[in-house]
Amino acid sequence: MLMIGKLIGAGLCMSALGGAAIGIGILFASLVHGTSRNPSLKNELFNLTILGFALTEAMGLFGFGMAFMLLFAF
Repeated sequence: MLMIGKLIGAGLCMSALGGAAIGIGILFASLVHGTSRNPSLKNELFNLTILGFALTEAMGLFGFGMAFMLLFAF
């Protein structure tokens, strides 16, 4: 019975990876859109996009790490 709870919890934690993937897709789509509207801001938009990418990816990795902690630590 305990293993079922671990698997359900790990599956819910893995949904963070799906959210991170969607967030990264939206982020780079916005970069393309913003650059096409105002090409002179390309460097500034790219720097902000990389910062957003790092933060979004970190949240996905936290969820991934939490899933593995649920499965193998307890």
